[in-house]
Amino acid sequence: MSGVLLDTHAFLWFVFDDPRLSAAAEAAIVDPEAEKLLSVGSLWEIVIKAQLGKLQLGMPVEELVDEHVTGRVLTLLAVEPPHLVRSSELPMHHRDPFDRLLVAQALSLDLPVVTGDPRFAPYGVEVVW
Repeated sequence: MSGVLLDTHAFLWFVFDDPRLSAAAEAAIVDPEAEKLLSVGSLWEIVIKAQLGKLQLGMPVEELVDEHVTGRVLTLLAVEPPHLVRSSELPMHHRDPFDRLLVAQALSLDLPVVTGDPRFAPYGVEVVW
């Protein structure tokens, strides 16, 4: 496996050692041969949910990024115009804009997505879970 794109919940469940993270997902994340990518869109989603009180991080966002993105050697995946174009072309199998962005990024870069969300598969994205 050359690289994997982490869905927001997979990243958070890994960081906080949540038992809902599947064994296959954890194995993909800890694989030393695989580049682990986290979309800037996921960080934006985390910020929004934390601000709305829908997500309790137990630490400032800056600390989350420093310790669990930079410190764990995750590659931040920028949101590029081709990703937005691809997202606009997707059928509406899923209405969550952050997940649609991840699907578009995964399809554009031919990356599997580490996610427990069954709504990714109808897009033809390879899912690791």
